[in-house]
Amino acid sequence: MKKILSLVLLFVTAGVLAACGSSSSSSGEDVKIGYFPNLDHAAGIVGMEKGFFQDNLGDVQAEFMNFPNGNDFIDALDTGAIDIGYVGPGPAINYFLRGGDVVVLSAAANGATLIVARDGSGIESLEDFDGKSFCTPGNGCTHNVQLEIMLQELGLKSDRLGGTVEHYARVAPSDMIARFEMGEIDAAAAPEPWGTFLVEELGAKVVTEWNDVFLGEELPSVVLVTSNAFLEEHPEIVDSVLRGHIEAVNFTKENTDDTLTTINDVLYNLTQNRLPESVLENAWNRLVVTTDTHAEALQGWADASYQLDFIQEEPDLTGFVNTERLDALLAE
Repeated sequence: MKKILSLVLLFVTAGVLAACGSSSSSSGEDVKIGYFPNLDHAAGIVGMEKGFFQDNLGDVQAEFMNFPNGNDFIDALDTGAIDIGYVGPGPAINYFLRGGDVVVLSAAANGATLIVARDGSGIESLEDFDGKSFCTPGNGCTHNVQLEIMLQELGLKSDRLGGTVEHYARVAPSDMIARFEMGEIDAAAAPEPWGTFLVEELGAKVVTEWNDVFLGEELPSVVLVTSNAFLEEHPEIVDSVLRGHIEAVNFTKENTDDTLTTINDVLYNLTQNRLPESVLENAWNRLVVTTDTHAEALQGWADASYQLDFIQEEPDLTGFVNTERLDALLAE
């Protein structure tokens, strides 16, 4: 088990490392692209590793930076440390509703949320969460909202709302594994591949499959975003990144083995460890890499977040999604 914990701890630590390209180009321009070293960021990782972004950018130099969580990504977008990149919809929506300058250009993956329970927790279904505990990567994150809205439909609430289900927020995947092993937490709403990791390596039980989770098959787990300011100032660069994004998405659909090897190679370069092949393969079947952006699902998630008191005002996502440039490129 120490080996498992070491692998995950090193992987999560890698999230704070920057993987950057050259900072100069013959044109003098560059574009800074952010991503997470996660399975559902496959489009970003493949686009980076296979050169799809750079090929389409030409003389504009692509630089890449990875992030451990959505808050750090949004901070980087807000300060101009990155120009464009991949992030979960939750942090992007919360930033938008606070008046932040962010726009969704495309989806990158849908699904990828798994509800699992620790072996011996006594949880067989969502109805069994009464008096139990669960953890999520963030307070009000995508996965948190998906689980809590399903519990609310069953008459259950987290202790944050005065209910009987104890919620541990901002629990990193490494801590999920450690706390499952020590019996400190009963369940998790986990992003992939970490939900599958808990199942494959610790014998956790799948309580709700990815496609049965709230908005499971339509809600993007990852979106490609930029700021309206960058879009207005550099439309050609945005189009080039979108072309690379489309190529990367298509590549993952046609080359699963190569895609998973590429992702594991990136993880190895960052951590000197690899995820078990069975974890990657099974987790891959719990998400869909796609450009299909379901704006109504994003609005549905925001409405659920408001219903759960994660946000205080009724959300209006008008202007949050703009796939006009994507649609034009797909029609070429």
